[in-house]
Amino acid sequence: MALPLTYNLRNLRVRWRVTLLAVGGIALVIAVLIVLVSMADGFRLALRATGSPANAIVTQRGSGSELTSGVGRDEANALMVDDRVARGPDNRPLASPEIVVVAVFERRDGAEVNAVVRGVTQTAFDVRTGIEIVEGRRFQPGLYEVVVGRSLNERMVGLEVGRTVRLQRRDWTIVGVFDAGGSGFDSELWGDVDVMAPAFNRGGGYQSITLRLTDPSSVAAFDAELERNPRMQLQVVQEQQYYEDQSGGVSGQLLGLAIFVAVVMGVGAVFGAMNTMYGIVAARTREIGTLRALGFSKAAILGAFLIESTVLALVGGVGGCLLALPADGLTSAAGGANFAEVAFAFRITPPSLVLGMGLAVLMGVVGGLLPALRAARLPITQALRD
Repeated sequence: MALPLTYNLRNLRVRWRVTLLAVGGIALVIAVLIVLVSMADGFRLALRATGSPANAIVTQRGSGSELTSGVGRDEANALMVDDRVARGPDNRPLASPEIVVVAVFERRDGAEVNAVVRGVTQTAFDVRTGIEIVEGRRFQPGLYEVVVGRSLNERMVGLEVGRTVRLQRRDWTIVGVFDAGGSGFDSELWGDVDVMAPAFNRGGGYQSITLRLTDPSSVAAFDAELERNPRMQLQVVQEQQYYEDQSGGVSGQLLGLAIFVAVVMGVGAVFGAMNTMYGIVAARTREIGTLRALGFSKAAILGAFLIESTVLALVGGVGGCLLALPADGLTSAAGGANFAEVAFAFRITPPSLVLGMGLAVLMGVVGGLLPALRAARLPITQALRD
């Protein structure tokens, strides 16, 4: 015969001080875990949002990032007129050959960090979807003008519209701010590739080419064709996939940190829950003996105490999720594959909440198991005397 659930809930309410102590410890562990996981998810989602599923990016085969890639001008010209590349209303190929360099900027907190400076063509605004000028205008081809991503504009000093920024011993006028929907492009500064290339000694070619394909499913065949061509040591990758792959190292480190912190804090919380349940068992020894004398089995006593510890953990898990929710949308930054800082927003996703609740339940079961076994094994006569 099992004990009614109301029995367990009533005991938790009567001993509310001890209950709050255990719940608070578990809630803190779960909140920290979810926030750290949301950092890893936010960074990964920011780079996943970089690019379009209809686009492909061409880089040097074997390069780890655009910064270490090289595409010759002749190769670029041949690829841009390929039949698989879509064309705009003016019948020009929707292709953007680009250079990528890194420059140092001052953050508003005084720290100096790297940011990507990207040389693009005007076609880049058509090839890449979701790029919108929110202040000022686009740069004019042939001039020393640049536009700044919104995140970079907000985090760095001196990148307001109308100001000038010093790059390669030249002054570049900031003429606009663009919004890239929270993607990695929001942390970049863009200018005319034909002006930037000689200024940054990149006259021999480009770092990458972004192509809008007529059939996005042709990426694999396109890449296989280039791999068979000995004159072109290039690769074609779906654009979103390329930038998501760039997040692998950093998001993996953030996720590893989350797991490490959760394990360390979780062990402490489990021992806290275990001590709490041992205290509950000690305080209810005579009550346990009475229940056994009334005919409740050892299994019923074991199940009752496991239910109590699990309910404690569930309440702590819910509390931890609620504590973590305000962190959703907070912004931070981390280094990307181009050795440049990428801004991202914390993203608390349903899987991270499920992970937190699952860990909470595990902590409750592990923390309550030994005290529950002790309660179930108490001899009836000894329990009644105590």
